[in-house]
Amino acid sequence: MKKVDVVLGAFFGDEGKGKIIDYLSGNADISVRCAGGNNAGHTIVFGGKKFAMHLIPSGIFSGAIAVIGNGVVVDPQVLLEEIKTLEDAGISTKNLKISSKAHVILPYHKEYDLLEEELRGANKIGTTKRGIGPTYSDKMRRFGIRMEDFISPKFKDLLKLNMDNKNKMFDLFKIKTLDYKKVLKEYSSYAEQLKPYVCDTVSLIHNALENGKKVVCEGAQATLLDIDFGTYPYVTSSNTTIGGILNGSSLNASNIGRVYGIIKAYSSRVGEGPYITELKNKTGDLIRELGHEYGTTTKRPRRCGWLDLVALKYAVRINGFTDIAMNHLDTIGKLKEIKLCVGYKDEKGNVTTDYTTNTEELNKFSPVYLTFKGDFNATGIRKFNKLPKEAKEYIKAIEDFVKVKVSMIGTGPDREDLIVRK
Repeated sequence: MKKVDVVLGAFFGDEGKGKIIDYLSGNADISVRCAGGNNAGHTIVFGGKKFAMHLIPSGIFSGAIAVIGNGVVVDPQVLLEEIKTLEDAGISTKNLKISSKAHVILPYHKEYDLLEEELRGANKIGTTKRGIGPTYSDKMRRFGIRMEDFISPKFKDLLKLNMDNKNKMFDLFKIKTLDYKKVLKEYSSYAEQLKPYVCDTVSLIHNALENGKKVVCEGAQATLLDIDFGTYPYVTSSNTTIGGILNGSSLNASNIGRVYGIIKAYSSRVGEGPYITELKNKTGDLIRELGHEYGTTTKRPRRCGWLDLVALKYAVRINGFTDIAMNHLDTIGKLKEIKLCVGYKDEKGNVTTDYTTNTEELNKFSPVYLTFKGDFNATGIRKFNKLPKEAKEYIKAIEDFVKVKVSMIGTGPDREDLIVRK
């Protein structure tokens, strides 16, 4: 039985997971998206065109069976738009499969998301307002509607029950209530269109593994946005770490092989929350522009800063990374001077290399940096021995700190701009 490769973000998301998934999916029979919803996105360059994928696994481009796992929450309207975008570009979606256990995002989830964020007042967490959190909440409260319910005759009754309850709450807050008949008509049409894609993905995945097929799993968002292990409450609504891969796909621990932690040669964050190495200056602005750091989903400008090895070590511990894949080495090389965070200093001058998700404690720390020479050209290089000395020194410092090999290195935007170290 073959082992499963897993791709996970190490920090706050937007690390460039799509590029690594795209590479690994080239040899995969099945590519599985395991968690999150259309609050996340991968940008894939395929056939000279850019595709921003929010729900469909990146493996669809390589001809692999693309599975939307049970841990994903699915906005039917968004998914159908993605399917159309791919089909219009000549990319077949006949290999797309949706878990019958995946939960459905409905209009009242989006309305509730807006309401909750408004009620937080000054304590906003920066939600994308796409209904992700409320859908997971309904799932845990056992009010959720799964894909298997969505495509069945009982959908109309489940929808009526949920909408009646939600509309009572909207009434209390003087929010316009939703029209049941209108929502039922619209979403019944979506259900009919998606029905051919829905199946038992548990059996699909495990039968494939038992028959020697290769499976790749892709995580959404990243480690420091995990609902348990991230910078709570400034996190997403699902498990974005290795545990979420298992729960969101039906895999077990013995199925897992290599676990790739994806990083950039710098760091970034979208939304609120602590970010120790953030650069609120011209250098941060320069990194943003050089790296085109604007959200795939939201288009929001990302907060940018230096790479944080304390946080990376934490991500290694949580996920058991066997490999690190670094993107944007070409971008960071354009700076004259580069820094790496190798410790956190508290108000008394004590230094630690242990990460904490306690936001009050994090905000009291200041970063301890090592400085490296930049001003090197790594653009388009595809062999490690061809990299400039300064780039190799930077990579070695990362490896020495976290004790994990940087086995893949992105050196440009094209899918071929990738160094793979065996």
